Amino acid sequence: MPVIFLSPSTQDYNLYITGNQTEESSMNLLTDALIPYLDANAIAYELNDPDGTASDAIRLGNAGEYNFYLALHSNASPPESSGDNRGIIAFYYPGSPDGQRGAELIAEELREIYPLPQLVYTQPITTLGEVRRPRAPAVLVEIGYHDNYQDAIWINNNRPEIAEAIAKALTRYFNLPFIYPFRNPAPGKIQVNYGTLNLRSRPESDAPIIANMPNHDNLIIFGEYQGWYSVRWRDYLGYAAAAYINII
Repeated sequence: MPVIFLSPSTQDYNLYITGNQTEESSMNLLTDALIPYLDANAIAYELNDPDGTASDAIRLGNAGEYNFYLALHSNASPPESSGDNRGIIAFYYPGSPDGQRGAELIAEELREIYPLPQLVYTQPITTLGEVRRPRAPAVLVEIGYHDNYQDAIWINNNRPEIAEAIAKALTRYFNLPFIYPFRNPAPGKIQVNYGTLNLRSRPESDAPIIANMPNHDNLIIFGEYQGWYSVRWRDYLGYAAAAYINII
């Protein structure tokens, strides 16, 4: 079960040119749209402190065992060129091949939905703390320019699509099949003839077993893939054979 540290912007002082939100509120709305995709694809996550700083987020991220660190931001141009720029940049630390791979996958997926795909690119950087300091491979994505009207409108109107694109990149990073989430998570009950039901790390019968789930225990179902459900059981996320789970 991969676990990521998710760090949406806490910069509540960066106002969108549209005037109806800040960088912090926008990236937290994007995070809200992303979480159902993470659940459906059995990618566990922890969030930063919305009242903290980037340094606080890095400390939290380094205090746990995470497989990936993802910071979500929107960009702004210098005052002399305010509003003139557009595009998406996925930053990574130049000494991190896994960070570079994550950035490239995110950029590839976002090019599919951004109206100017030639302006979606990756960039190595050593000055951003959220890619330089995390112990896990890290990517900071600047999703459009909030001081550009077209970009601000695009972000506002396309958060579900942006979330889906990022989730697809993460499943590719972790070598998992992409699963669309149910409209609403469904309660389920385990129903086996004897013994326990295996919770596995992939939707495959020979994948490593995460936990043995007792008969008649309850769980939450997030999505379905080729005879498997992605589920949460107690504190675990994984995949279980759909044939042995009743939706209730």
